[in-house]
Amino acid sequence: MSTTAPSLVGRTVDRRYVVRGHIADGGMGSVYVALDQRLDREVALKIMRADLARDEAFVERFRREARSAARLNHPNVVAVTDQGQDKNHVFLAMELVRGRTLRDVIRDDAPLPLRQSLDIVDGILQALSAAHRAGLVHRDIKPENVIIGDSGVKVADFGLARAVTTETLTTDNDVLLGTAAYLSPEQVEFGRADERSDVYSTGLLLFELLTGEKAFPGDVPIHVAYQHVHGSMPIASDAVPTVPPQIDELIARATSRNPEDRPENATAFLQELRHTRTLLDPDAMDTAPAAAVAVAGDPNRTDPLGAGSTRQLRRAELPVVEAPPRRRRNRLVLMVLAVIVVLGALGGWLFTAGPLGSVTMPRVVGMSQSAATTRVHHAGLGTRIEQIFSENIPVGTVVSTSPKAGGSARRDSDAVLRISKGPLRFTVPSVVLRPQADATAAIKAAGLSLGSVTQAYSDTVPSGQVISTDPAAGTSQKPGTAVDVVVSKGKQPIAIPNVTNQTKAAAQTTLTGLGLNVSFAADQNSSTVPSGEVISESPGQGGTAYKGDTITLTISKGPVMVTVPKVIGDSSSAAKKALEAAGFKVKVNYPLLIPVLFVVQGQSVSGGSQAPQGSTITIDVV
Repeated sequence: MSTTAPSLVGRTVDRRYVVRGHIADGGMGSVYVALDQRLDREVALKIMRADLARDEAFVERFRREARSAARLNHPNVVAVTDQGQDKNHVFLAMELVRGRTLRDVIRDDAPLPLRQSLDIVDGILQALSAAHRAGLVHRDIKPENVIIGDSGVKVADFGLARAVTTETLTTDNDVLLGTAAYLSPEQVEFGRADERSDVYSTGLLLFELLTGEKAFPGDVPIHVAYQHVHGSMPIASDAVPTVPPQIDELIARATSRNPEDRPENATAFLQELRHTRTLLDPDAMDTAPAAAVAVAGDPNRTDPLGAGSTRQLRRAELPVVEAPPRRRRNRLVLMVLAVIVVLGALGGWLFTAGPLGSVTMPRVVGMSQSAATTRVHHAGLGTRIEQIFSENIPVGTVVSTSPKAGGSARRDSDAVLRISKGPLRFTVPSVVLRPQADATAAIKAAGLSLGSVTQAYSDTVPSGQVISTDPAAGTSQKPGTAVDVVVSKGKQPIAIPNVTNQTKAAAQTTLTGLGLNVSFAADQNSSTVPSGEVISESPGQGGTAYKGDTITLTISKGPVMVTVPKVIGDSSSAAKKALEAAGFKVKVNYPLLIPVLFVVQGQSVSGGSQAPQGSTITIDVV
């Protein structure tokens, strides 16, 4: 129980946070709604228990872990905004998320439909993936640390479990911390936790969402912890028949007692979960689940094993029993001896030929499922089948076992046979004509990775959208395969060449060869450009066009032709005037050097013939 008094409401912490209301109490302290006066926003303020705040080692670890958690920036992670200490109050300021804890959801609504359950676990795994990539292990994944709000799934309290002790289990005093119902076997047995421990706890949450039950229920934490190490994981479909076998397999792999048999981290688990979703019937994912089997006791309340509410997993002191009266002592001794003999014989049978006796696991790796099952049954063990992906082992063949070959197991207990489903393959999604950012997200969501991104011109695909992928859409690839993407730069620009003074045919050939269309304006007379050649182009030389654009050409009809007047016999002045009036230039030539009559005796272009307007006519004057 929290030792933080509700009287904090109305007080100001660290001269910054005005406590407005009380939200909840937990194993480490109490959570309040507070106003951050500096930024004028509401935050969730977690005040640590007074006994933890007095522990200098805890405070130092808390500061270190809070700094690590603050580096996480992900939409599925409750952001840490500040941490500090105000006198005897050690606090953590976090993003305030309005919504319900996953415990509330399970209590009120479980068992949930398959789609809703997978969506929630998908959000949890996205948060854990970000943490694992940053080198952080949560260590205390449980419904109380998951919030379902308007913005989706949020995971809180990253790093706080590690802040309480340097390990989740403190081997010096054998005190178990965390929440018994969700601790991994290695946390209980050895006090160690890594990314696979978070995978284990998340698998238990998926089981609970689908069934409404804890996988390992109980009122006594030591009993719950014992089940994690020695018990068998229940099958969700036994409680809720509508749970598909693929989900049973997914949960079994995530919650394997041996960490080596689980997905190596949250990212790997997320990829397996999303692949499994593709194998399910979409119409059945929203079907209301069948009623879960009732469990004795209250399954909705977890039993935190932290300081202040912990159960000590250590040898308890034996109670003092008063000695029996002397006259009955001999009879009591005989009865005790008889019981000891009977128990000894019973124990000998139990641990040899009886159900608690040990047998050796035979070697069956590489055998077919039927042959391996037969051999294991002959050895005195039952079998439980798990289907897993394998790159190298043929379909239907044993990949690994638990226990391993040569290991011992209790007689009649179940040995796990992991049978190959063949290699895990993901389908390359179709992302052509999608923006680059959307294509990248789709490729990663499909369990693949983004390879090289190159750009190319395209006449049909708009700029910024995907032209093609390699491997192509629809092909099956290994997890994490790099998919190369070609992104459009739009149409390729074309520099308009100079085609003036080229013939009409040559100019048209030049432009169409560049992918441009050609149109023609009305022909025009030109005194400088020969007939049939290009006078001008629009757009002109030096401009930019794109394939399919149109260039307009104006073709020359040559100069304007005019009839030359006949001026022989006319005076020089009259001849010059007549020729200039007709649009010609006039050059006067004096063959006798000194003119006498000033009469035109000859002209360079005969009268009545045609000559270009503006050309020069030479007249001879004598």
